[in-house]
Amino acid sequence: MLLKPGSLIAADWHLSADSREHLTSILRRNKRKMFGLLERPVLPPKALTDTACYKIFLSGKSGVGKTATVAKLAGSEISSTHYETPGIQTRIVYWPGKLKETGRVIMFSFQFWDCGEAALKKFDHILPACKDKVDAILFLFSFTDRSSFDDLPNQMSRIVDNSDKITKIIIGTKFDQYMHTDVTERDLREFQQTWHLPIFRMKNVNGPWLSDGKTLDGKAGLLEVAHILNGLAEHLWYQDQVTAGLVPPPHHSHEQRVSPC
Repeated sequence: MLLKPGSLIAADWHLSADSREHLTSILRRNKRKMFGLLERPVLPPKALTDTACYKIFLSGKSGVGKTATVAKLAGSEISSTHYETPGIQTRIVYWPGKLKETGRVIMFSFQFWDCGEAALKKFDHILPACKDKVDAILFLFSFTDRSSFDDLPNQMSRIVDNSDKITKIIIGTKFDQYMHTDVTERDLREFQQTWHLPIFRMKNVNGPWLSDGKTLDGKAGLLEVAHILNGLAEHLWYQDQVTAGLVPPPHHSHEQRVSPC
């Protein structure tokens, strides 16, 4: 399903003064806060919001940048050295979004599941664990690896059954190396026309640093990935409403459902 960016979630709300308290709750001294499984952003009473929680599994060939993508979205430093992820790694990323229709603010909680390809092949129980109660799967390819793009249809058929009601999103990694790309804009358009899936572009490099030269600038990093976090929120929120039968028909309005944590 393709949604027009900004159709459900206000695209630039995070740039407004109205979002300050919510963004402050996921930052600490201009650095991104890291949240454990039982931790949540702390908001003042007047800014309290509902939280919508989603489990997201990343799928892709070894070396396409799954771990780097999660690090970028979470505001962590991206390693310059590639290594195979041993087993399963999880990371929680919070992102506030404002519903365009009602003006209601939702705190989206994305629990990313990243698993090394070798572990998936070696242990039969890992893929079912990653897919258990999953809300979305991110299928990754690298702009510098044509084979990873060509393998997307096979990858989707291996991971997802046609009966699975799972949000599917494509992410092209290493877009910072676009001058050396093996995948063209025409390729992306043709893929999208065939599969009708959203495609996001990710630059797998560290963002600006704070004045100490050792710490990533959390706010600047958020601005770099805001379009992706908004896109995830938008497609997952839409799928929630479809599943609950609450997508409003023309000229009607319905109560909106929040996916519980």
